[in-house]
Amino acid sequence: MTRIFSGIKPTGHLTLGNYLGAVRRWVKTDQHRADALFCVVDLHALTEDHDLARVRRLSRQAASLLLAAGLDPTVCTVFVQSHVDEHTRLAYVLECTATDGEMRRMIQYREKEAQERARGRSVRLSLLTYPVLMAADILAYGTDEVPVGDDQAQHVELTRDLAVRFNQRYGHTFTVPRAVHPEVGARVMNLQEPGSKMGKSDDAGPGIVYLLDEPDVIRKKVMRAVTDSGREVEYDRGARPGVANLLDILAGCTGEEPSVLAEGYDSYGALKKDTAEAVVEALRPLRQRHAELCTDLGYVDGVLRAGAERARGLARPTVDAAYRAIGLLPAG
Repeated sequence: MTRIFSGIKPTGHLTLGNYLGAVRRWVKTDQHRADALFCVVDLHALTEDHDLARVRRLSRQAASLLLAAGLDPTVCTVFVQSHVDEHTRLAYVLECTATDGEMRRMIQYREKEAQERARGRSVRLSLLTYPVLMAADILAYGTDEVPVGDDQAQHVELTRDLAVRFNQRYGHTFTVPRAVHPEVGARVMNLQEPGSKMGKSDDAGPGIVYLLDEPDVIRKKVMRAVTDSGREVEYDRGARPGVANLLDILAGCTGEEPSVLAEGYDSYGALKKDTAEAVVEALRPLRQRHAELCTDLGYVDGVLRAGAERARGLARPTVDAAYRAIGLLPAG
């Protein structure tokens, strides 16, 4: 059976972009067609300055939202990365397989490193090496497919390179995974800056719809979304990115094609109003279920505990095999 691994980083509150771009696909498709593992990758949140309590709070919130969205722990495995030691055990072995040049060529590292230095901040070593930890996240489970957006495709390619290199040097140990890209139209952009992705780490309010925003807040954000010059409603991502983003969001919530939806509108106001209501309705059951889970923390903890136990059982044989293959003395 095909195995899927995907993770979400608790560096901010989950957004509509996270839901339409990834989580909804996990719920509707991935958890049912494969042996799927979904992980809150909390160790990756430590690569930059962070508030300790906030990381814990957002990790629990992310797990609760994944369950509220519809991930079924009787069908898939939901767990927290730091609860399974095999991730860090394997990461060091893979660091001994990777090169400094590979790490420094990672686009996200170069961008974030430049941002940190521009702010006069020192850069943590983990920011450089976290793609290797991501590779360990994937390879520990014999993963076949990794659902990712364009911004993570380079990291999956690195994972593939490390798996192939390790297998060639030390004997076949790892499954070589492949990246699976989301459907066209799943990329949700910032409502105020339609040229930028709606990212949870930005924490800049008006352009980002958070999954736990109140309905009136959602309506206000969508109604204030940046559109384009002119009045015609056309689906053209290049020439009309603001309108195209609204149509993509509406399409994501309704299941219709954005170009077809555009034909039904002759004003931006009507498009914004319908998009806002579609988002409110799409998120309503998720918000209701999340509220229920917040009153039953024991259930969430139990799911994460059971998920970590299963994940540990899946990962340990592969990681132990990697330790033997690279020449380490087995434990007694």
